[in-house]
Amino acid sequence: MSIVDNKKAFHDYFIEERFEAGMVLAGWEVKAIRAGRVQLKEAYVIVKKGELFLIGAHISPLPTASTHVQPDPVRTRKLLLHAEEIRKLIGKTERAGYTLMPLDLHYTRGRIKLAIGLAKGKKQYDKREAEKTRDWEREKQRLLRAR
Repeated sequence: MSIVDNKKAFHDYFIEERFEAGMVLAGWEVKAIRAGRVQLKEAYVIVKKGELFLIGAHISPLPTASTHVQPDPVRTRKLLLHAEEIRKLIGKTERAGYTLMPLDLHYTRGRIKLAIGLAKGKKQYDKREAEKTRDWEREKQRLLRAR
């Protein structure tokens, strides 16, 4: 079950591979995510010292959050993957010119997971071509329903 999608990632990038990562979250963040107060539009994933981190994801704290905890909505969050997957991602991003983009937050067996994609940037003409095909598919569906 998806919590939030990053539509901008699919618009700006070709997604080659998908990986599912766990996240290191604080208690107030889990509650806010379950309430749907999360945004991935400006987020991206970086590799630092052999670990993956999510930067720029905005999790708005609930107004009922604890008074003794000072929540930081855009703090850097560590991502959890198997070491082999991390090595593979590091190799692809360093050599082949790929980037890592967060695609969506979802639940897997009650846990909050982040789908990240190995992505290659689209050029402007690729974006226009994708928009044309999407419009044509929509028009085809409309014509088929009209019959």
